[in-house]
Amino acid sequence: MERAVPQAVPLGQMEVFQALQRLHMTIFSQSVSPCGKFLAAGNNYGQIAIFSLSAALSSEAKEESKKPVVTFQAHDGPVYSMVSTDRHLFSAGDGEVKAWLWAEILKKRALRGHTDYIHCLALRERSPEVLSGGEDGAVRLWDLRTAKEVQTIEVYKHEECSRPQNGRWIGCLATDSDWMVCGGGPALTLWHLRSSTPTTIFPMRAPQKHVTFYQDLILSAGQGPCVNQWQLSGELKAQVPGSSPGLLSLSLNQQPAAPECKVLTAAGNSCRVDVFTNLGYRAFSLSF
Repeated sequence: MERAVPQAVPLGQMEVFQALQRLHMTIFSQSVSPCGKFLAAGNNYGQIAIFSLSAALSSEAKEESKKPVVTFQAHDGPVYSMVSTDRHLFSAGDGEVKAWLWAEILKKRALRGHTDYIHCLALRERSPEVLSGGEDGAVRLWDLRTAKEVQTIEVYKHEECSRPQNGRWIGCLATDSDWMVCGGGPALTLWHLRSSTPTTIFPMRAPQKHVTFYQDLILSAGQGPCVNQWQLSGELKAQVPGSSPGLLSLSLNQQPAAPECKVLTAAGNSCRVDVFTNLGYRAFSLSF
């Protein structure tokens, strides 16, 4: 029995591996979605691919329109049979019959455009869009309604942001309406999204691994134990120490359903999650 994709394939070999996989591929089963606009196809590797028939049949169809909108691993062995109901896609092949909700499958659309690892994601408020930043040095803006890339900012190509000695990778980003802040290899920078213009360069030499907007401040963390508090003008307002030697992630809990749990948490190179009940000091730490 032919098996699915190995767990780890080096990025440099991925295209060759996929070409060989396609060369030896057999498609055993197909099924049309209840809306009639999508086709599911199951292969000998246990994968199910979903194709958009409406996009492929469009007068404006491109080669990309003929590629799957999503592919997922459904079984360990070949997918020999599939049938659809009004809500479910049923697949079978390796001793199991599996039921997949069509509504959930179609939410799994892949956003393709980055050429290397993706390090960070940020949702735009009140807009069906998401931003992604990665090792290729680009921040890409995606329309979730169409799964299409609508804007690209190659941060490292802007001289005021570029720091070639640190590389081009984007390690953190956040959005607030028409504004974005991002950093990593390039300097931590505030951008106006509509004009793709950098407006403020923050004077932090160490690469930052996480950033977020909070009221009229920007909070960042990276190499070192401190949460950095920045004015939008670029002035460093405060550095609040945590318990980890380096911080990799920040989380702001501002859910209105639990105002008593409104905290900032920070974690990184230790087993502890620091809890800040206000921005001025660490109140306590959670621990694995």
